[in-house]
Amino acid sequence: MEFISYEDFAKLDIRIGTILAVERVPETDKLLKCTIDFGELGQRTIVSGIAQFREPETLVGKQCPYIVNLEPKMLRGVESQGMLIAASTPDGLALLHPDVAAPPGTKLK
Repeated sequence: MEFISYEDFAKLDIRIGTILAVERVPETDKLLKCTIDFGELGQRTIVSGIAQFREPETLVGKQCPYIVNLEPKMLRGVESQGMLIAASTPDGLALLHPDVAAPPGTKLK
């Protein structure tokens, strides 16, 4: 394990987003293109490599944490404007959700 400083961690802007729409990225087995509501930050497109673990229709309406201040990156022709935070498990993937509904765009502290 490599340690980072608190200052490095504090640079991450992690927010709760509400998933509005999800579709598979054509010609890939792993990528889902998600439209996420971040409240005052607006809607963003975020591409996540979770298609092996979740069907698109099961994600709509869910809230998850995302890093929203990463530089945008093109993935298979789609610009991804953030990154989903999830956990790897022996069974594949655990999505993280707030235990109560949070307004879209709520910042994690």
